[in-house]
Amino acid sequence: MSSSQEEDLSCPVCQDIFKDPVVLSCSHSFCRTCLQKWWQGRKSPDCPVCKRKSSRGEPPRNLALRNLCEAFEQERQRKASAGSDHSCSLHFEKLKLFCLDHQEPVCVVCRDSQTHSSHRFRPVDEAALENRAELQGNLRPLREKLALLEEARGNCDQTVKFIKLQTQQTKNHIKEQFQKLHQFLQQEERAKIAALMEEEERKSQAMKKKMEALGTEIKALSQTIAAAEEELRAADILFLKNYKTTATRVQQRPLLDDPQPVPGALIDVVKHLGNLSFSVWSSMQRVVSYSPVVLDPNTADPELVLSYDLSAVRSGDKKQIPRNPERTRFSCSVLGSEGFSSGSRRWSVDVGDNQDWELGVLGETGRRPKAQLWRVSFANGRLTAFSSSEPETDLLVKEQVRRIEVHLDFDGGKLSFSDLDTNRTFQTFTHRFTDTLFPYIYTENRVPVRIIPASVSVSVHKHT
Repeated sequence: MSSSQEEDLSCPVCQDIFKDPVVLSCSHSFCRTCLQKWWQGRKSPDCPVCKRKSSRGEPPRNLALRNLCEAFEQERQRKASAGSDHSCSLHFEKLKLFCLDHQEPVCVVCRDSQTHSSHRFRPVDEAALENRAELQGNLRPLREKLALLEEARGNCDQTVKFIKLQTQQTKNHIKEQFQKLHQFLQQEERAKIAALMEEEERKSQAMKKKMEALGTEIKALSQTIAAAEEELRAADILFLKNYKTTATRVQQRPLLDDPQPVPGALIDVVKHLGNLSFSVWSSMQRVVSYSPVVLDPNTADPELVLSYDLSAVRSGDKKQIPRNPERTRFSCSVLGSEGFSSGSRRWSVDVGDNQDWELGVLGETGRRPKAQLWRVSFANGRLTAFSSSEPETDLLVKEQVRRIEVHLDFDGGKLSFSDLDTNRTFQTFTHRFTDTLFPYIYTENRVPVRIIPASVSVSVHKHT
């Protein structure tokens, strides 16, 4: 199985081992398919080698050559299979060298062949050590990328599950809220109908009493008239004998004032139906509240627990939640859902007995590596103030503050904190704000920190 033997068994056209060889009259052999392709488009069939015109359009098979080629292929496959891993498939020598130019293992015969002339070689063990190290280095970023992709896929799967959990919890809270509203509306409906029925009963009774009085008067007058009419029908002597008595009875019969229609006797429909929906809406102030700051659970640390109405937060057990870009990187903190970039805003917070809290505003860059934070905090019995541009300082107050008003004057560049119980401002930051600012709350205490509801009023402005 030398290279010369393989050349002898190769088709001159395709340079590969003969497949279904045929022989021409000139004794040259070719693959049947190769010869047919060669003859396509030619005026006369000729030999691809000597150009001699073939006398046959369908040359005969070269069976002897076919058998030799099949035997050659079988032997080559057998030897290649026997030493495919560690031996050269051409020379069947052990692969001891690695060609750096062709990047393939070779034997000593390959090294001296024309194919690898002037090439660089390394021993197999040295080349394997170098290439393993290189491949490991090339695999490192791929492994890191694979880990990131798998982590991202896991986070997506966790996000899908968390979305379902959020949906169910939010759905339950919506139902609870509407159940309270339905209960309130049912109570209002019963109260309105009860007031209507009470008015009906009261006015009906008044009309019944008036009817009874009129009935008594009608009966008395009817009796007097009937007696006088009976005297009028009597004979003259009897009429004259009784005239004085009859006339006196008729004249002395007292006549009451003429009956008048009773004002306000009808149901006051306007009172019950006029602006009914507005009246009910006004009454809803007793059961509804408005929070000037709504906490965003998608920004909350996994250790925080928010109230169902998103107005209070406390520390709790750490939860498994997806990593989303909105979540603040500050531990144990949560942001308001609305950011402020102009105007003046106020909101009040009830910290109560919580002994570890922070209140303030966080710049939009708080979700990026560089933070912009202004806050006051209480921990270990100390009330302090801190900003991204100023060091932390102690704030001197006589008593622990429990209710704090935060006033952000964005355009004026001021952020102040006041004690609602004493109406005293105990800290003011001045800064030229540029980022959108979000209300910020931090706590590691299980006592809730609550946003105090704002006063809600309904007023009507009449046009004149």
